[in-house]
Amino acid sequence: MQNSPDDPVEPSRERVFNAPFLPLLIAASMPALFWFQERLPDQGMSMAFRAVDLWQGRWTGLFTSMLLHGGWTHVIMNAVGALAFGAPVARLLSRRFAPLAFVALYIASGVVAAFGFALCHPGSASNLVGASGAVFGLIGAATRLMGGHGRVMPLFHSVVLKQAAVWMSVNLVIGLIGFAPGGGGASIAWEAHAFGFLFGLLAIGPVAHWFGPRPDLRPAQV
Repeated sequence: MQNSPDDPVEPSRERVFNAPFLPLLIAASMPALFWFQERLPDQGMSMAFRAVDLWQGRWTGLFTSMLLHGGWTHVIMNAVGALAFGAPVARLLSRRFAPLAFVALYIASGVVAAFGFALCHPGSASNLVGASGAVFGLIGAATRLMGGHGRVMPLFHSVVLKQAAVWMSVNLVIGLIGFAPGGGGASIAWEAHAFGFLFGLLAIGPVAHWFGPRPDLRPAQV
């Protein structure tokens, strides 16, 4: 039966919470993994990243350190960041192996972040834990999507540069504070954040080109 033009139209219903699956999964995995971490004999520190290990050929910490955190506050901050900034990136990547591309971008950002920290502190034996570098990679990628109307904004666009400057300023200030809230006195690896952010900022261009919507399907700008 067809409605007449005079019949009231019922508004379409949208889900209140409409986050993409992968950012939601990553965010949910953080508290779950930390629950298990707290129950390990060494609190998981054997899987932490240490710069000195990298130069001795032990590189597995580049990956496993992203599964660890320094406290519940650390977990919550990274989970919220992964969900908030991972959502626009996940929505953009919609073609071919887009889910794998999203996960690869996230992991690669974390690896580059840890490696960048090692470049800055080559002899450090401090334990580096957390997914902050990977999350900052998502923040960097999302920085080029804000206001792009479904497109990746040019790297040197004034909006991108301003937002990047704000993020790096905040990161530097947090680093100068010298400790992580709720981290039991642990220091903040702001250098890792910076490397992760810059990687995401640069990588989203080619990643979106390969795995984003086709140019003819992108919404036109007005």
